[in-house]
Amino acid sequence: MTSLPWWAYVIIAGLAWGTYVPIIFYGGTELTTKPGTIGGRLASILCVGIAYFVMAVVIPVVMMLLNSEDKPDWKPNGLVFSGLAGVMGAIGAICVIFASKAATETAKGEFDTQVTALTASIQAEPDPVKQESIKAELTAFQAERSTYLASYRIYIAPLIFCLAPLINTLMSLVWHPKPGNPWHFDLVIPSWHLPLGILFVAVGTFLVLYSKEASEASKAAPAPKPAAAKPAEAGS
Repeated sequence: MTSLPWWAYVIIAGLAWGTYVPIIFYGGTELTTKPGTIGGRLASILCVGIAYFVMAVVIPVVMMLLNSEDKPDWKPNGLVFSGLAGVMGAIGAICVIFASKAATETAKGEFDTQVTALTASIQAEPDPVKQESIKAELTAFQAERSTYLASYRIYIAPLIFCLAPLINTLMSLVWHPKPGNPWHFDLVIPSWHLPLGILFVAVGTFLVLYSKEASEASKAAPAPKPAAAKPAEAGS
C-alpha cells in the first residue's frame, strides 16, 4: 500500500471520512431499540472503537514490528498530544450523539406545549366555528410532528462542520509548537484571503449540510391526508 501515489491516499481518506457519518448514523439507527434513546448511538461508537483498535492499534504495531524504520521515538510530548487527539475525536463523536438527543427533546417539549395550548383553546372556545378552525390547526400541526422534531437537529451537522475548520484555522494562527516545546505561541497575521476563504467555506458547508438534513427531515414527514369529501347538499 505504501507504493500508492499521494493523491490515491487523498482519495481514500476523502472516501473514508465522507462515508463515515452516513454509515455510523445508519448503524446507530439499526442498533436503537426504542425511539428517543441513545443506546444504539452509543453502541455504534463502541463498534467504532473496536474498529479503531484493529485499524489504529493492531495494524500499526504489526507494521512497527515488521519494519525497523517505522519504529517511533516514544517521547512524552508526542504520546500526550497524540493521545489528546484521540480524546478530542471521541468527545466530538459522543457530543454529536448527545446534541442530537437534546435537540430532539427540546423540539418535542415545544411541540407538546403547543399541542396542549391548542387543545386548551379548543375546550375554552365557545364558538363552534372558531372551535373547528382551531381543531383544523391542531390536526395540521400534529401532521408535521416528525418535521418539527427535526427542526433543531438539522442544524447540528452544519454548525459542527462550520465550527471545526474555523477553530482549526484560528488555532493554527496562534499555536506553533516546536520540537520539545509544545507551548510556543505566536500570532501570525494572515492575508485577506484567509477570512474570506473561511467565510465561503463556512457558508457553503452550512448550506450543503443544511439542505441534506432538511431533505432527510422532509422525507420522514408523513404524507398529508386527503381532504374528506363534502357530503352532497340536500336537494341536489
